[in-house]
Amino acid sequence: MASHPPPPRESSVTAADEAVPGWPGIASDWSSDKDAFKRVPWGKAMMWIFLLSDTFIFTCFLTGYMSVRISSTVPWPNPSEVFALTIAGHHIPLILIAIMTFVLISSSGTMAMAVNYAYRRDRFRSAALMLTTAAFGATFVGMQAFEWTKLIEEGVRPWGNPMGAAQFGASFFMITGFHGLHVSIGVIYLCTVAFKVLRGDYERAGNYQIVEIAGLYWHFVDLVWVFIFAFFYLW
Repeated sequence: MASHPPPPRESSVTAADEAVPGWPGIASDWSSDKDAFKRVPWGKAMMWIFLLSDTFIFTCFLTGYMSVRISSTVPWPNPSEVFALTIAGHHIPLILIAIMTFVLISSSGTMAMAVNYAYRRDRFRSAALMLTTAAFGATFVGMQAFEWTKLIEEGVRPWGNPMGAAQFGASFFMITGFHGLHVSIGVIYLCTVAFKVLRGDYERAGNYQIVEIAGLYWHFVDLVWVFIFAFFYLW
C-alpha cells in the first residue's frame, strides 16, 4: 500500500506578523504596541523622562567630581574633619550630615504613605503626610544652609579653599547646591499638591495620580542624596 506524504503544516505566522522593511516597518511596530503605551498616563511618562534627563546631569556632576579629586595634586580635605561639629566639647565628625540624611530618608517613608492614602481616597491623611514630607525637606534645606554658612565662615569659596585643594569648594557648592535647589522646588511642589488634595480638587476629578507623580520626584531627590552622601562625604 502506497504511503501518502503528510499534509504540509500550516504556518503560524500570519501576514500581519511578517516583518515590514524600512520606515513602514517601524511605524507598524509602534502602532502594534499602542495598547501598551496608552496605559501610561502622560503626566507619569513626562515625569520619568524628566527624571531620566536629571539623572544624566547628576551623573555628569559626580563623575566630574571623582575625576577632579583623583587628578588633584593638592591634598583633598578630609570630610570627617571639614564637616565635623563641636557639641558639648566633643568633636563629632559628620554628625550634621548624618542627621540630614536621616531626615531626608524618613521623608521618603511619609511620601510613600501619602501616595497610599491618596489611592484610598483619604485626602486628609494624604495631604497631612505630604505636608510632613515637605517639612522634612524644609528642615533638610535649613541644615544645608547652616552647613554652607559654616564653611563660608571658614574661608571656603568656589574659587579657593584654605583647607586644601581649591576644587573642593567648587565641587561642594555646585553639587550640594544643585541638589538643594531640587529639594526646595520639591517642597513647593508638595505643598501645592497637598493644598489641592485638601481642597478636594482631585476628589472631584476622581484621579489621584498627581500624588504618585510628586512621589516619584521626591524619591528621586532622596536617591540622588544617597549617592552624594556616599561619594562626597564618605570618600
